[in-house]
Amino acid sequence: MEPRELIRNWVSAFNRANSEAMAELYANDAVNHQVNWKPLDAVQEMPEREFRRATMVCQIESIFQDGDWAILERGCGFFKVIHDQIVFQRGYFDELSFLRQQGLPLPAE
Repeated sequence: MEPRELIRNWVSAFNRANSEAMAELYANDAVNHQVNWKPLDAVQEMPEREFRRATMVCQIESIFQDGDWAILERGCGFFKVIHDQIVFQRGYFDELSFLRQQGLPLPAE
């Protein structure tokens, strides 16, 4: 499977708030590093936590592919895909805007 196809599957699982289906797309030793937070080895915990606190939908602007990498424009997400599994993910997003939009508490300064 091409990395961009795998990321389309990831978006589909994300939009269903299905953290189990998302976790199946990751290698066992995958790392998810959302730059606002510490890197996570447990790739299912973060989606489960975030789906409980907010309603989220991922709208694909574009998906680019370069070798083993897929880049998802929706904020910005980079996914390294090896043997049809995500081994590394790095995401960039505006957390303050997200928290405000969802009516969630803002971090203390």
